[in-house]
Amino acid sequence: MKFIKLFSLSILLLLVSKVTAQEFKLGKVSVAELEQKVHPKDSSAVAAILYKRGRSRIEYDQNDGFITVTDVEARIKIYKKDGYDWANQNVWYYNQDNFKEKVSFADAVTYNLVDGKIEKTKLKSDGAFDEKINKFRAQKKITMPNIKEGSIIEFSYQVRSPSDRMIREWDFQTSIPVNYSEFKTCIPEYYVFNSRQKGYIFPKVTTERIPKSILFTFKERSTGAGGFSSTRTDVSHEKLDYMETQTTYVSANSPAMKDEAFVNNIDNYTSSVQHELSMIKYPNEVLKPYSTDWNSVVKTIYEYEDFGPELNKTGYFEDDVKKLLEGKNTPDEKILAIFNYVKTNVKWNNYLGYNCDNGVRKAYKEKTGNTADINLMLTAMLRYAGLTANPVLVSTRSNGIAIFPNRTAFNYVIAAVETPNGHVLLDATDKFSTPNVLPFRALNWMGRLIRKDGTSEEVDLMPKKNSNDIVFMNYTVGTDGKVTGKTRRQSTDYNAMQKRDNIDGVKEDEYLEKLENRLNKIEISEYSRTNEKDLLLPMVETYSFTGNNLCEVIGGKIYVSPMLFFGGGKNPFKQEVREYPVDFGFPFTDKYNITVKIPEGYAPEVLPQPVVLNMADNLGSFKFNIVNSGDLLQISIQHQINEAIVSTEQYEMLKEYYKTMIAKETEKIVLKRI
Repeated sequence: MKFIKLFSLSILLLLVSKVTAQEFKLGKVSVAELEQKVHPKDSSAVAAILYKRGRSRIEYDQNDGFITVTDVEARIKIYKKDGYDWANQNVWYYNQDNFKEKVSFADAVTYNLVDGKIEKTKLKSDGAFDEKINKFRAQKKITMPNIKEGSIIEFSYQVRSPSDRMIREWDFQTSIPVNYSEFKTCIPEYYVFNSRQKGYIFPKVTTERIPKSILFTFKERSTGAGGFSSTRTDVSHEKLDYMETQTTYVSANSPAMKDEAFVNNIDNYTSSVQHELSMIKYPNEVLKPYSTDWNSVVKTIYEYEDFGPELNKTGYFEDDVKKLLEGKNTPDEKILAIFNYVKTNVKWNNYLGYNCDNGVRKAYKEKTGNTADINLMLTAMLRYAGLTANPVLVSTRSNGIAIFPNRTAFNYVIAAVETPNGHVLLDATDKFSTPNVLPFRALNWMGRLIRKDGTSEEVDLMPKKNSNDIVFMNYTVGTDGKVTGKTRRQSTDYNAMQKRDNIDGVKEDEYLEKLENRLNKIEISEYSRTNEKDLLLPMVETYSFTGNNLCEVIGGKIYVSPMLFFGGGKNPFKQEVREYPVDFGFPFTDKYNITVKIPEGYAPEVLPQPVVLNMADNLGSFKFNIVNSGDLLQISIQHQINEAIVSTEQYEMLKEYYKTMIAKETEKIVLKRI
């Protein structure tokens, strides 16, 4: 995991783009922009952001005090039908009882070129609506009208936040090219924010200090002497002068973020700027520091009412867990019994979060809850059983990787039991999960374990044990090219979890039809599977097969790919230079033990040569061997990757490894008549 640390540093060592300030204004769409058929620097682009400008400012509101207001305006060009989705825009906002943000769209117009003239179509009121995301967030959405190939859309929106402590992240890149992006922060001298950038394109930054002032209005009601005169309101004003720091970030001609194979979350590598509140110093008040470390962040989370206190509630489950633990003496027995009990009795409602939604008692009673309800309940039960169990805060793959300590960095929680052999990681939200085999969504580099005393430590979430996929296959080649055989496929750990998830709730006939089509349209019979429900054992599939398209007969010779339908893939690593780590999710070993029966009257003319490939640093290996014994060919193939994440420095080696491996797997056996 050394390169993860390096990545955290390298995101700050970015390429500086030379850009100059440009003038853009909503409503000033040109005929030239509308006539443009393709993006000048990326002909494959389905759309492009011609410009996007944002401004976040902390300002004083007479009723609410200091608040944050963010104004954004944008112009987007649609080149192709595949880019029509860019006509749908959405902006999320907090929507809690005690914390509500407001989002409003304006100036939303679609422009088209009709008979050489610019035609404008304004967004109607029914084109904007609100949509709930979860109990914490909602989003304002718009759907732009009259979209065609060549259209340009413009819009602006404002986000008003009742907080003076949050500046939203600004992305300078997205999945389409960005011609010009500008973001400005306007921060009064009473606030200090730390800014951090990530990605591979660094914006130009300028800073200036501007004098500002706030006019406070005070109203006081008074009456005349003796209380007999009419009441009047006296209005007074007080002016406060201060300095405002305005920081402008400008990036031009940013290329589209291309989502490559085996990328964890493309947003982790998008060029962007984030801000973290460091301190506040109001006039005549004590300085309040906010910038902190991970230990302080997680200690604060632990003290939330819907987190730490939930771990102390045990009365609702004590009688049930006592019965459950009868006869369970070892830690492993207790872990497995409690883990399976929670998975069986409380179902996940598909809501993420490290804060309880229903609370552990209600979730236990109603047999459903969010991630925190379930895994904090699991942690409490494990502690009750005498085990050293603690919650582990996690940021899911979709949530990305935090680059500085903050409470919103996490959106998930699992359980961990400390043992002499290390941590046992548990997530009871997935019915196919087993100890140390977490749902794929939770495999996101590092988590943060919190103990009762407030201390914490970093926990490596990435699997270390290889997940196996072992195939035993025997097949006979007919003189007409028809192939018949039997296959037994055995999968462990993450491979088994994925297999069980794929077959869950799917009718066998439907599953087999898809399997036959995927395996070069073979016909499957005598299908069976074992250990489907016993999660600690390998998942095994067995079937017989017949195929008429698995080899070729040309000029009296038979050409056979040794792996039949299991080989012949394409190299997923095609880029000359890779900017993002390769994320396999987990280390793995694929093994194939194949026996080929040669048809009577034939003998091998050409056999692939044995080969052994070993990558440096024990990253992985490939072994291919074939032995001819009478009318049988014995083939042994093994492909092994020993690291879940492969650094960009190792990419070229990995790319060549896959190129050589695939070429070897697709070499033909040539059989000739004797």
